[in-house]
Amino acid sequence: MTYHRVLDLEALLTHRSLFLFGPRQTGKTTYLHERYPDARFVDLLDARTFRDLSARPELLRLSLMPNVKLIVIDEIQKLPVLLDEVHLLIERNKSLRFILTGSSARKLHRKSTNLLAGRALTVRLHPLVSPEVEFRELDKRLRLGGLPSVLTSPIPQEDLAAYVGTYLKEEIQAEGLARRIESFSRFLEVAALSNGELLNFAHIASDAAVPSRTVQNYYRILEDTFLGYQLSPFRKTPTRKAVATPKFYFFDVGVAHALVGREEVRPRTGEYGRALEHLIFLELRAYLDYTRNRAPLSFWRTHAQHEVDFLVGDATAIEVKAKERVTDRDLRGVRALAAELPLSHMIVVSNERWRSTTDDHIEIYPVDEFLRDLWDGRVVTP
Repeated sequence: MTYHRVLDLEALLTHRSLFLFGPRQTGKTTYLHERYPDARFVDLLDARTFRDLSARPELLRLSLMPNVKLIVIDEIQKLPVLLDEVHLLIERNKSLRFILTGSSARKLHRKSTNLLAGRALTVRLHPLVSPEVEFRELDKRLRLGGLPSVLTSPIPQEDLAAYVGTYLKEEIQAEGLARRIESFSRFLEVAALSNGELLNFAHIASDAAVPSRTVQNYYRILEDTFLGYQLSPFRKTPTRKAVATPKFYFFDVGVAHALVGREEVRPRTGEYGRALEHLIFLELRAYLDYTRNRAPLSFWRTHAQHEVDFLVGDATAIEVKAKERVTDRDLRGVRALAAELPLSHMIVVSNERWRSTTDDHIEIYPVDEFLRDLWDGRVVTP
């Protein structure tokens, strides 16, 4: 099955070359082959191509045909030295464009790496989002996530388990990102169990049996390999003191489940509520990235336990409640934040069947209607 991806690179390519980052199997290569069949593709996962270019990086430049307008280099982190050749070619030919894909930025962050001095924009490809699956199969996505190969697989649970194993072998062990793969594997399970919660490095270190400093480095590895996001707390409320500790979310709901061996997510359970919150976070993150909206995404929690799950900029508050009937008790966090900030949107995403609005302008959305309005641009102010 082919999915029509929301991401549109055309307007960006008219101005700059691009880094296209994202975890393995999000569909970067498939997307580029479908959109740009006439581009020259250089696959650094191909052993022969890698050997040739690692021995002689200048072959990229010397083998360039004059009619080529777009060059795609897959998995650029495998051979960062190629960026010197890319830089030179961009300088010599202002109309030439590159799309440089990567599933890890770890090596690219080193001081000696040429990151093209601003000559390439950074874009991120996410797992499938609601408009790409035509807003259907919400329960399936809450259980399996959004990796295209998993959603179309006859054995999705086996594929998710294999994905986790492949990641550990190819991304962590092969790249030498963690010294002890056994320790990192234990950490992944503990991190997945605390997905969406406040980060407590000391507790996670204790449960994973590794030092706290190692846990902090492991989280940086997850971010550098695009397998998760830290969500910062919003701390600008004038009277209620907010927490300063971030949360962490994995990049995919299904992968987070697979890391702890969870195959079922039943409605009216805590796991279902956490999965729905996780999914809404990923949709918000993808929407902001795809629309190039720089509004910060955060959460708000006070020491008095008032909380709002997500805050876009400082004007849109979104609370997620996996309930069929939202009560006044469920609105306390949003109302507390509204007393601190002049919010333009106050939203509760729920499993209610009908959309409604309270007397104080809190919009209660069914999940599917919220996702449609989000991607239609009616939730987040540009």
